[in-house]
Amino acid sequence: MIVKSNSFGSMEPIPVEFTCDGDDISPHISWENVKEVKSYVIIMDDPDAPIGLFTHWIVYDIPKDTISLPENFPKKKQVGLIKQGVNDFGFVGYGGPCPPRGKPHRYFFKVFALDIETLGLPHGATRKEIELKMKNHVIKSGQLVGIYGR
Repeated sequence: MIVKSNSFGSMEPIPVEFTCDGDDISPHISWENVKEVKSYVIIMDDPDAPIGLFTHWIVYDIPKDTISLPENFPKKKQVGLIKQGVNDFGFVGYGGPCPPRGKPHRYFFKVFALDIETLGLPHGATRKEIELKMKNHVIKSGQLVGIYGR
């Protein structure tokens, strides 16, 4: 499954406006349509964080006919049918790269195509809750990796 962005390319630096050093808005992200899909989930994380895997963004119950999210997606619990979960910063919505000084970190934008229309969770769910509900329902997935350092 191909995942891409108009905001940055694969393994390229994430522009500052999408980080805590800029406007901290979400980048554009798009993915190919998947046959048999009923909904999509996006999880953005940083495996290079000092504390281990750090979740920056969780979006779920994305309708099957939606194949992109625009730049600056609202930091709201729910936008139409689309719900957002709590990230590791402790709030709902996108939290951009904000690594400590040193080696650049990798940021994975993972998109999962599911065979169910909804996870059956309210907005504000945790990554653990979402992954539990996704289990055995992923029919295809892909990712885009960007890098950012300070």
